[in-house]
Amino acid sequence: MRLLTVLFLSVFLLFSDAVSGQHTAVEIGIVTDNDLYTSTKNDQYYTNGLEIFYRYLSKKNKPELVKKINQIKLGQYMYSPRFIYKDEEQMFDRPFAGYLFGEFGNTNFYTNQSVLKKYVQVGYVGPNSFADKIQSGTHKLFNYTAFEEWDYQIKNAFAIQVYAQFSKPFFRKIKSERIDFQWQSEGKLGTIFTSLTTGFVTRIGIKKLVPLSDSNFHGASLNADANPLASELYFYLAPSFNCQIYDATIQGSLFNDNSPVTFDLIPFRFNGEVGLKYRKKNLNLSYAFVYRGKELDFYRTIGYFYGSIGVSYLFR
Repeated sequence: MRLLTVLFLSVFLLFSDAVSGQHTAVEIGIVTDNDLYTSTKNDQYYTNGLEIFYRYLSKKNKPELVKKINQIKLGQYMYSPRFIYKDEEQMFDRPFAGYLFGEFGNTNFYTNQSVLKKYVQVGYVGPNSFADKIQSGTHKLFNYTAFEEWDYQIKNAFAIQVYAQFSKPFFRKIKSERIDFQWQSEGKLGTIFTSLTTGFVTRIGIKKLVPLSDSNFHGASLNADANPLASELYFYLAPSFNCQIYDATIQGSLFNDNSPVTFDLIPFRFNGEVGLKYRKKNLNLSYAFVYRGKELDFYRTIGYFYGSIGVSYLFR
């Protein structure tokens, strides 16, 4: 618990430093994920996620940079089985697990419209994530059945993660104001998740697309100019291939085998995401339908999907 206290103290100090810097514009937002955002009957695997973030402009230190945006984030993810068979030896088709983290990172937007994201996270998987308490309380509040099987969750594991994502436009010979393409690759390395993912992203504008360096797609709504950016409304499509090397929420800690329920991974998966993003003046809104391929080696496990809703506001 001392490490958990250090985690939140560190994030608070970063936030205080950002506020005291008197940045000309900041963005505060929330992203909430839930399988119920796609179906009232769908409740499986990645069952809930919550992120709260604070973004602010950083000083540009290279001539090829259009802008650099720093981000501080607090988040919690919850995972649970699809079904629980109490009369069977193999009760679960996925472990119960929670992940609580704090994050600091930045995103560079370049003049050639490529984008580079980097971040570091610290936190916990296990009871120190408080996922069991929050899910049980939420289920009781809305008269859903509260799970009693969180005693079988993945045990405590300290999280330290690094992440990088690079996105670069392609098919640039297609001259259109309503469609563009990006090739996007990312890597995660740490004590909780280690993976490589690559795929492409297509934006399809209902109105004229704005450049990626000003678009809310990668969180570029902040601008040093006091004038608001052009409004946005577009669909996007993002299929990808994922190689998952390690996942503590499924396999347990790297450093011990004391978790009561664990599984082997299926390393190669197809993932997909389709969504709608909107910006008008200081307000950003988004919705995404997210599909994840089968993640672990068990006969009852299947691929799954969930919805993601994002809201943020720019303070100038």
